[in-house]
Amino acid sequence: MGISILVVVLSYLMGSFSFSYWFARLLKGIDIRSRGSGNAGATNMLRVVGKGPAAAVFILDALKGTAAVALAAWLSGTPTMMMLAGVMAIIGHNWPVFLGFRGGKGIATTIGVTAFLTLLAALISGVTAILAIILTRYVSLGSLIFAVSLPIMILLLDYPSPYVYLSLVITVMAIIRHASNIKRLLKGTESKLGSSQQQRS
Repeated sequence: MGISILVVVLSYLMGSFSFSYWFARLLKGIDIRSRGSGNAGATNMLRVVGKGPAAAVFILDALKGTAAVALAAWLSGTPTMMMLAGVMAIIGHNWPVFLGFRGGKGIATTIGVTAFLTLLAALISGVTAILAIILTRYVSLGSLIFAVSLPIMILLLDYPSPYVYLSLVITVMAIIRHASNIKRLLKGTESKLGSSQQQRS
């Protein structure tokens, strides 16, 4: 029980460290959440700060998800605890205690978590999402496709059942965090990648 609590708390705290927030503070002296889409994540970093910092944020956000799962693997080693650690890291990214629970949308962190646990499922879902982004230039649509297809691929590829159940939690969180994007997609008013139009999410 003690190890489980430790994994949960540490994973959440790791996820709560917002690289986009601190990079924007250091490079531009701004709160990234007050600019562009208002989201503390890699896509908004691309809009507001630039390609290099955005790429760095994406990689680091993914790595903190991987690190949380690796920590659980070291301390526990059970599929349930490893996936739970990943979920907590994503929760930390989305609702960080250090930033008043106003964070990002968790897709990069989700990629880091699932690449460690379910590489093939994450790869197939990721390729599908990238194709959707290339064809439509909607990053939000690609993110949603990744999140929704993930539990399906995990199920089809016969990963352990805890991965299926907890990946559904990840999907629900992604849909919740993208609720405003979904509304804009349905209305046809969502900003496309590279567009000068910037909307708050």
